[in-house]
Amino acid sequence: MTETTPGWLSDDELELTRARMPILYVDAVPVRVDDRGEVTHVGLLLRIGPDGTVSRTLVSGRVLHHERVRDALLRHLEKDLGPVALPHVPASLQPFTIAEYFPTQGITPFHDPRQHAVSLAYVVPVAGDCRPRQDALDLVWLTPSEAVSPELQQEMPGGQGVLLKQALSHVGCLG
Repeated sequence: MTETTPGWLSDDELELTRARMPILYVDAVPVRVDDRGEVTHVGLLLRIGPDGTVSRTLVSGRVLHHERVRDALLRHLEKDLGPVALPHVPASLQPFTIAEYFPTQGITPFHDPRQHAVSLAYVVPVAGDCRPRQDALDLVWLTPSEAVSPELQQEMPGGQGVLLKQALSHVGCLG
């Protein structure tokens, strides 16, 4: 499929760029919160990778050329969770961490065999009806303790389980 939106690279251009420089991404941990603002559930996507493996993932994607980080975050949330997810992106767009994904394993906990990527990571409360779209097969809401179980962590590729634990620690769900 040919993309006509400005800021998109062709597959060949993207591969060439990934081989030469870090690519900026956003990662989002969708959460449900109670009336006191405490996280009650975490949303994880179920995806099938290019190699046919099934995994649990966070909302994630590239920031396009000439796109604000806020707009990229909202675009990926809508793309993965649907148009009525009703995300509450804070006025001050401060990430809880910055994750560096490397094509070489072991440099950081984060690995992406395609590229060196730098990702701004956010915890984003969503209040609406979430319906997975694009390449996501399903969205499952888990309690924070379920989300950090060793079994589920094994299903999260590239260090996203580590990122999920960092997110839950940031919002006070892990001791």
